[in-house]
Amino acid sequence: MKSGPKDLTFFIGLIFALLSLPISSNAQSPEQIERGKYILHLGGCTSCHTDEKNKGSFLAGGYPLKTPFGTFYTPNITPDEKTGIGSWSVEQFITAMTRGKAQDDRHYFPAFPYTSYAKMTRQDIVDLKAYLDTVPPVANSVQDHDLKFPFGFRFLAGIWKFLFFDTAPLASHPEKSKLWNRGNYLVNGPGHCAECHTPRNLLGGLDEAKRLQGTKKGPSTDAAPSIDPTSGGLKNWSKSDLTFALQAGMVPKGDFLGGKMGKVVANTTSKMTDEDLSAIAEYLFSPNTP
Repeated sequence: MKSGPKDLTFFIGLIFALLSLPISSNAQSPEQIERGKYILHLGGCTSCHTDEKNKGSFLAGGYPLKTPFGTFYTPNITPDEKTGIGSWSVEQFITAMTRGKAQDDRHYFPAFPYTSYAKMTRQDIVDLKAYLDTVPPVANSVQDHDLKFPFGFRFLAGIWKFLFFDTAPLASHPEKSKLWNRGNYLVNGPGHCAECHTPRNLLGGLDEAKRLQGTKKGPSTDAAPSIDPTSGGLKNWSKSDLTFALQAGMVPKGDFLGGKMGKVVANTTSKMTDEDLSAIAEYLFSPNTP
């Protein structure tokens, strides 16, 4: 049977219809990947998920994080299918970041700052996953955490969440400036500043009454200074002092930030835009900061 003009017209129309279909929403554009890379910097992922001291591969985990509860070893977040997050869907990644649950539904310990990442926008997390999918996969099985009894039992993390994990989204403050609200998001969301600069109670919950006022037992049991300008730390600093310190690592007296904060400058704040650094300063130096 021969094809007639109507059949030919039908097939041509079908081809054009197929070509005009929208590209899958899972497609990762270069712009999205670049945004995700920036979110990686904002979240401090490199500092914790790359064991730089032992020349570990980029984001392949294994970095030892010492705490009063024992030593945590950060996971591999490269897209390796077996030892990383290569088999994770976007939704599973969002659940991990905002609810502290793994692909197999296990509770993550709060050494992973999902308590702050829960305040991030969905789009920022989706963009972050888009970037992580592009990094070189590394097969690296990270050793188990070395925690004191009884803190190694994961069901206890579920109880901890019930007591201390606030899953409410970050409150909007329309009465504040756009710059202030951006600073609020950066400090309390991806930047997770309170996780290190706020003292904790005996169970590891943040002492919200002393938020950002420093602690003698910060990351790896190092002291973390107050970054509340009313309680020391930044009391004699200006906004420009703070932005320069975050960008270059130099404090007003001429010393340089070292230790864990030195890593934060190298891997996070020095890679931030001038506008975002100004937003952090605007937020931290604002009276009555929530």
